[in-house]
Amino acid sequence: MLIVRDLAALRDAVREFRAEGMRVALVPTMGALHAGHIALVEAARRPGTKVVASIFVNPKQFGPNEDLSRYPRREMADLRMLEEAGCDLAWLPAVETMYPDGFATGVHVSGVTEGLDGAARPGHFDGVATVVSKLFNQVTPDAAYFGEKDYQQLQVIRRMVADMDFDIEIVGVPTQRDDDGLALSSRNIYLDETERQKAVALPRVLGIAARAIGRGDDPAAALAEAESSLETAGFAVDYVALVDAETLGTEPEAGRPRRLLAAARMGATRLIDNIAVDDGQ
Repeated sequence: MLIVRDLAALRDAVREFRAEGMRVALVPTMGALHAGHIALVEAARRPGTKVVASIFVNPKQFGPNEDLSRYPRREMADLRMLEEAGCDLAWLPAVETMYPDGFATGVHVSGVTEGLDGAARPGHFDGVATVVSKLFNQVTPDAAYFGEKDYQQLQVIRRMVADMDFDIEIVGVPTQRDDDGLALSSRNIYLDETERQKAVALPRVLGIAARAIGRGDDPAAALAEAESSLETAGFAVDYVALVDAETLGTEPEAGRPRRLLAAARMGATRLIDNIAVDDGQ
C-alpha cells in the first residue's frame, strides 16, 4: 500500500493508476478506523479498481465546543488496518495542505443540511461539504463510498455531487453494527462500560418505532414514545425524526421511502443512528 502525504505525489499515483486502465475509488475517513470503515474499503474493492482511503481529521466540521482536540488519532493502527483490507493508497494530507494560509472558500449545501444534525451542529455540514469537495478534486475518483450510519451526511454529499456535476458515483454502504446492534462509531470508545451497556437502547428503540410506523401506527405517537424510551434509558435526546429518505423533509409524502433518524447523548458522548421504515412491517 502506498502512503502519500504530498499532493503532487498523490496526483502522480492516481495518474499511474489510470495509465494502467484502472478505475479509482475513494473512501474518505477521519481515522480511528473500525470495522465500519473497513466495510467501505471492502465494498470499494472491485476488479479493475484501485482503492484510495484518506485519513484527515477535518477541523472545519467541528464546532467550538466539540471534540476536535480529543478526537482519537492512531495513524499506525489505521494504516495497518487499511493495508490488511486491501487498500491501495492511503492519502494523509496535513491541515496546511487542505487549508493553506489565505484559504477563503467554503461549500454550503442548502435544504438537506438545515435540520437534524445541521440544526444541532451549525456549520458542520459546510465543513463536510468543503473537505469532501477538496478530496474529490485531489483524488478525482470514479466512485466514493460513505457509510449509511451518517445518513444525513450521505444525502448532503449526494446533493452536492448532483448540483456541482461531479462525475462521481456515490455509494452508500449499510451501517455496520456490534453484535448487540449498536452502530459502530469512532466515538464509541468514549463510552464507559455502564454507558456502553445502556447505549444499545438507541438501535432497539429505533427498531420498535420503525416497525410501528411501518405497520401504520401514528408516526407522531411512535416518535414521542421513542423519545420517552430513550430518556428512560439514560439518553439526553437531540432529536428523533421521521424524514423523506432522499430530501430529509420531515413530512414525507405517501409512497416515498422514509427513514427514521435519531441523535442522543449518553453521558458526554453524542451518538447517531438511523433505520429505514418499510411499509407493512
